[in-house]
Amino acid sequence: MAKKGGKTKGRINKNMLVEMLVELFNRSEGKSLSPKEIFKELNLTSTSARTLCVHILDDMVFDGYLMEPEFRRYVLANNVSMLYGKFSRNRDGFNEFYPDDGSEPVLISERNSAHALTDDLVRVALFARRRGRGREGEVVEIVKRTHDTFVGELHVEKHYAFLITENRLMPNDIFIPKDMLKGGKNGDKAVVKLLEWPADSKNPVGKVVDILGKSGENDTEMNAILAEYGLPYVYPAAVEQAAAKLSGEITDKDIAEREDFRGVTTFTIDPDDAKDFDDALSIRSAGEGLWEIGVHIADVSHYVTEGGIIDKEAFKRATSIYLVDRTIPMLPEHLCNFLCSLRPNEDKLTYSVIFTMNEKAEVKNFHITRAIINSDRRFCYDEVQEIIEKGEGEYCEQIKVLNMLAQSMRAKRFSAGAIDFQQAQVHFRLDESGKPLSVYFSESNESHQLIEEFMLLANRTVAEKIGRKTPGNTPKTFVYRIHDQPNPEKLTMLSKFVTKLGYKMRSSSGRTTSASALNNLLKDVHGSKEQNVIEQISLRAMQKARYSTGNIGHYGLAFRYYTHFTSPIRRYPDLLVHRLLTRYLTLGARTVSQSKYEDLCEHCSAQEQVAANAERSSIKYKQVEFMSEHIGEVYDAVISGVTEWGFYAEINENKCEGMVPMRTLQDDYYEFDDANYCIMGRRHRRKFTIGDAVRIRIVRANLDRKQLDFELIEE
Repeated sequence: MAKKGGKTKGRINKNMLVEMLVELFNRSEGKSLSPKEIFKELNLTSTSARTLCVHILDDMVFDGYLMEPEFRRYVLANNVSMLYGKFSRNRDGFNEFYPDDGSEPVLISERNSAHALTDDLVRVALFARRRGRGREGEVVEIVKRTHDTFVGELHVEKHYAFLITENRLMPNDIFIPKDMLKGGKNGDKAVVKLLEWPADSKNPVGKVVDILGKSGENDTEMNAILAEYGLPYVYPAAVEQAAAKLSGEITDKDIAEREDFRGVTTFTIDPDDAKDFDDALSIRSAGEGLWEIGVHIADVSHYVTEGGIIDKEAFKRATSIYLVDRTIPMLPEHLCNFLCSLRPNEDKLTYSVIFTMNEKAEVKNFHITRAIINSDRRFCYDEVQEIIEKGEGEYCEQIKVLNMLAQSMRAKRFSAGAIDFQQAQVHFRLDESGKPLSVYFSESNESHQLIEEFMLLANRTVAEKIGRKTPGNTPKTFVYRIHDQPNPEKLTMLSKFVTKLGYKMRSSSGRTTSASALNNLLKDVHGSKEQNVIEQISLRAMQKARYSTGNIGHYGLAFRYYTHFTSPIRRYPDLLVHRLLTRYLTLGARTVSQSKYEDLCEHCSAQEQVAANAERSSIKYKQVEFMSEHIGEVYDAVISGVTEWGFYAEINENKCEGMVPMRTLQDDYYEFDDANYCIMGRRHRRKFTIGDAVRIRIVRANLDRKQLDFELIEE
């Protein structure tokens, strides 16, 4: 090997030159070197040696061993190849790292993961890149553990215990010293906080922070779902006490500062089990062919002081959570079910939007005001639906007018490009212990649509009032509910998918055209065996709606301006909107900090998603619990998904979903064809694809994993 200033003997081959370059850059202390400097250091004098050296340098750059910060200047990459970002764990041991600079993901094998868990913020050192392979690396530092508490079942031995988890985030059982069990017993569900994870230890060490109860009991399992997602399952006593001290007295001063609607016909329409009534409608004639419609919303901001103990807890939660058998409220019960709830025959304070409308549902004028109401009647949806269908009942004439206006607004909305997703909601009839007795579904009917359309109108009107730019007036910072247009590639994929199922959808980048194509598709599949599958996949093609101070409109609703104003009892963004309305319209104050409110929006959007995941998890748990009583029974189903390890099937009568594993299909060797959304037998070419009708038998119900296993029944 050549040394500095020396001469090479004989012909230099590629391996020799690679070793010489590695040694040179290792002793160069991070200096960048030009080819001329390298040739001199290695005493490369022949054209062939220099040409070979340049080729090797290019290979080393491609492999990630060297960096080229300037054209034809090279530096050892070890000095600059440290990346920061988020870790993601996979069950197969091939984990991934997502750099925060937006560059391509990095493969992290299990042995190089340093016990990192999904969503942990880590630093990663890149390995030299191999041709034909993606980037690989090693976790060198866990900067921040995103999840440090885990839920599972305690297995207690004489001198120690373990927490057994089914959480994909934690691949190993957690060791718990006997003196850190907090009274936990074998078979208890517990919340455990991670204390340490020694580098040479397979299992992390933790301590019990809460005992949820015996595994399998309803309260235990529902609280375990909440704890798994980091959601609260008890309300802090100090916050409850602060709420209990709030007076519901409405003073003469309160009344004098508000519009009085106590003499106007007013009622609420809600689910039959609702307790927090945060919206009411009033209606009265406003002259020939005109109606005054009031959308009255509980004035939570009157009671909840910004920055107070109740407000801080509400912000942290950001939303109420609706599990199968319970509501985890955003606000203390004294507020959400009593002081703020628009209960009948009680004076209540509201934030209201008052519309004057003609019989074509055209808004002639409106104003936003704080009001006082006294609801005449509390309706549930079924009661209103019966009045609509039969044309008789309490407040029949008022309900007929409201329904006529609502249906007119609905028709206009869809003609403007709104998308008509109408998914049935899964519900369970439970016994007193929370055990599911049956499954049923609720779909949107005219009574639901009546409320929906007036809430949409109020939300849109409030957003437009603040957000619309007028001459000499720059819109102030506001909280919007936004929904971006779908990715054209996803629409194209959706179009290809439904084509394979025998349906047509014209994909287009145009906003109205793509919405029209989606609506036509949803109409075509309505009532078909593929309806639920296609609706689910269509929803996945959509962007997620979120909160933001940057208004881009709402694609799904076809609104240029939209916000959330109508549910401040259960959504924190609505409370923010109420406060901003007071600030801008009543006090005439200057605009708020956009960066501050964008941070608030991001938190609320994130919490909304976490709550939705917990709600879905509770439904899945009850579906598995329900089907555990039907092991061995046979059902008609539809294939709802295909993967490399089998296909998912959804039972027609109750929408419970389970898997038929590939290994149980014994008549052939089956392979996954992701391009055609199917699995296919290698010899006989038998195909199972999404939307196919199948008959299945329930084989296994795993409550810990919330998982059903099916087997295919051959006709």
